Amino acid sequence: MENNNKIESNRIADDLEPVSMYQIFARMFIHLAKEIVEEFGEKGEAAVKRGVWNFGVERGKDIARRAHVRGQKNDSDNYLISYDMDRSDEFESIDTYGDGYVEQYFTRCVFASEFQKAGMEKYGWLYCEMIDPAIAYGYNPNLECIHEKHFFTDNVCTFCFKMKDCKGSKS
Repeated sequence: MENNNKIESNRIADDLEPVSMYQIFARMFIHLAKEIVEEFGEKGEAAVKRGVWNFGVERGKDIARRAHVRGQKNDSDNYLISYDMDRSDEFESIDTYGDGYVEQYFTRCVFASEFQKAGMEKYGWLYCEMIDPAIAYGYNPNLECIHEKHFFTDNVCTFCFKMKDCKGSKS
């Protein structure tokens, strides 16, 4: 029997708006974090933070590997250019490079947006406070992450990634 009604299984209907992997990841994270914290309280919260930290360190080590493959040092100049995650239009930032540091000013972040839409900022903090310092540390233990402004409180997010011996950073 011949089947003439074949459908490509990896295509969504043209009349549906796709949901990005970033949105799906954020939604999954808050549901997992919420269940763990509700079940185990402070110990659960600490476990989620450790999990995010370990995930971030692993990513940072891979970003360092990516810099190395390109023949570059794992310093602040090569951090973002070797990053493992593309910036889709769901993120919007201005990156400013200085001597031994790079600053980022985010005006859009799909993760923060999803956490806020769900009213789950409490669990979003567990991710947002840990992930970037952990990635920076995994990339280079001498790369500090200063995270002064946050979407949940300031409607923008700012980062300064600076080498510990850097004196030129604004932060």
